[in-house]
Amino acid sequence: MLDIDDIISFHGESVAAFTSAFHEAIDDYVAACEKLKQAPDKPASGRLMLRVDPAVHAAALKAAAHTGQSLNRWVERVLRQAAHA
Repeated sequence: MLDIDDIISFHGESVAAFTSAFHEAIDDYVAACEKLKQAPDKPASGRLMLRVDPAVHAAALKAAAHTGQSLNRWVERVLRQAAHA
């Protein structure tokens, strides 16, 4: 099974060989996804819009301030910890 940590790698000794290897690697990845009946991963933009209860928002602001971090940095740390749990 493909995983979020999978890496697509390729190399070439010239620009033409590099370009060809890149296209072949992507085509192989897409074919593997189709075979496994899963959608290919797409890069995330890094922007995340959330709607949360105002009390949760207020608590997160206080928690971030307590650690001396911006809300964005605090949420990034919390999400990173939760995603790797």
